[in-house]
Formats: sequence, structure tokens, C-alpha cells
Amino acid sequence: MALIADHLTLEVDRVPHLDGLSFTLERGRLHTLIGRTLAGKTTLLRAIAGLERIDRGSLDLDGESFLARPVWERDVAMVYEQFINYPHLSVLDNVAFPLRRRGLSADAARERARTVLERVSLVGFEKRRPSQLSGGQQQRVALARALARGADVLLLDEPLANLDYKLREQMREELRGLFSDQGGSIVLYTTTEPAEAMVLGDVVLVMHEGRMLQMGPPDEVFDRPATTTVAGIVNDPPMNIVDAAIEDGLIRLGGGRSLPLPMHMRGLPPGNYRFGLRANELKLGSTDDAVGTVTFSEVSGSETFIHVDTGFGPLVIQIEGVHRFALDAAVPVAIDQERLFAFDPNDRLVAAP
Repeated sequence: MALIADHLTLEVDRVPHLDGLSFTLERGRLHTLIGRTLAGKTTLLRAIAGLERIDRGSLDLDGESFLARPVWERDVAMVYEQFINYPHLSVLDNVAFPLRRRGLSADAARERARTVLERVSLVGFEKRRPSQLSGGQQQRVALARALARGADVLLLDEPLANLDYKLREQMREELRGLFSDQGGSIVLYTTTEPAEAMVLGDVVLVMHEGRMLQMGPPDEVFDRPATTTVAGIVNDPPMNIVDAAIEDGLIRLGGGRSLPLPMHMRGLPPGNYRFGLRANELKLGSTDDAVGTVTFSEVSGSETFIHVDTGFGPLVIQIEGVHRFALDAAVPVAIDQERLFAFDPNDRLVAAP
């Protein structure tokens, strides 16, 4: 049983905001939808909920048209990036309110609400108002209200985006356990964060400019990105991409540099390709390696990101530890050809390590 979209299309002034999307979301699995800002993620969630009009295509839930149902008959729970709670109600009544609207008695609704609040670690906060909670606690209330409903479809629109880094890390671990209990629901969770998509998702969907570019298990999407765009979206920082050619059993980079052709590319014919390498797989090398010029460096926590111009294109290198680099400093860059991805001139993956 599943939610199945077939060529789902939504246009505004003849500009597609959802461009022929086809996918299947199964019950009992957590689906993470990753894409950059303006990829169309929120538009898709709103379309599923019935808040946006679909122009073409179909959306079926368990074999019946979901689009034919009016909004008020779609059993959908949604959690937004900006958490929404009823400020005049207590935490307990915030969670119980939609249950009362669905016909549960006051006692039954509050008992179910208490059970869900325990799952989101809000025991002891039942009598507080949202204004008396931290941002993370308020988001937990919004999550609890959605979870308590046990809706057919649970949609989460970047629910951790407004939390600080430490709390976001903590919530990621807890959410995985929370969603695993929603066995009867279809869960779709949107994010711009690659780590979040990979850690949380049973299935990862990659979206860009209104189109679905790839869908599959997290390790498959990460290890075999279908295009250079996908490779950029699912890596943080985005995967380095440089243009080069395969000639005479070598990868010919610009600036007169060459690399031996790795085993996983031996079957590729000579010609022009685009090669990708993750920032954390580039190293500062020896004097025998290609030399680049530092254009910018930044320290993020316990890692340093070095932006380097080389004779074959700009690169970002991610190294452990805190390091300082002067602008225009010359640094040797070591490239491990065994870790290179190869894409054809149309940006389609043709070889992966």
C-alpha cells in the first residue's frame, strides 16, 4: 500500500513548479526529500495536502485517487519549518485538540496525548503554555500533535531548520525512533541537509528545480549519484567537479597534469568527461602534486575548508583540525584517482569508485 505520483505537474503562469514528478512512497518507511532552497519541496508537500492545485498527472493513495478527495477528507498531518502551536492552550491540550476534533472523548484524547508527549520527552511540561517553552520544546509539541493523529500521510517540512546545531543533532537521533513507530503512515520529511537526509531516510528522494532527479536507499544515492547535480546536492560541501579527458590510458587534467586511469574507469572510451571528488577525499600533498592557490579558507568547528584555484579548476578541500592559510598561498593538492567519479558531458554518472 502506497502513495503513488505519476507525472505530477503544477504550473504558475505556465512556469512549472512541479515538473512531471513520479514516485512511490510506501507505508512504514521514512522518506527524506532533499533539495536546495526553491527546489519545490514545500510546493510538493502542499500539493499532497491539497493546498495547491495540480494541473496534470495523478496521485493515488492505496489505489484510489487522492486528488479527488477534498482537502478536509485527506487524512494528512503536517509539521512546518515555523512551528505552529495554539498559544492559549497548554502543551497537553495542544496535542489533544485535533483528537477532540476527530471525535475522541476528552479523557481519551488527553490519555493519548500524554503517551505521545512521553515519546517526545515532554513529560512534566503538560500544563505549560507554548510561550513558556524553548524553541526545541515548541517544535516537539508540534511534532507530538502530528504524531498523535496517526494520520495516513505525515508531512514534515524542514522541521529542524530553525533549531540550533546541537539541538538539531539531538533531535535527529530521537526522530528516527519516533517515526519508526508510525508503521501505518506514509512519512515524507524534507530537508536541505545531506547528513539529515542520509541519517533519517529509509529512502532518499533528490529534487531540483521542480524535478525528481533520483530516488533510492541512502547508500545508493550517496555512492552512485545519478548526475553532477545530485552529487552537489547530497554532499556538503558540494562535490568538486572538473572537466578533463581520458586519453592513452590517462586522465588528462588542465595545466598539463595527468593521472593514471583507475580500475573502475578502464571500460570507458576515450573522450571528454567531468570528474568528481568529494572535498574530504582531497588532501594536501607533496611537492610532486599539483599546486593550487588559496582563494579563501574557513574554519568550521574542528574542520578547515580550503578553497583553491588550480590549473584544472577550482577545488574545495576539507581537512581535519584548525589550520590557517594566507590568501594566495601556494598549496600542493593530492588527488586520489581511485576515489574519482566520472560523468559524461551530459552530466550523467558513468563510473563510480
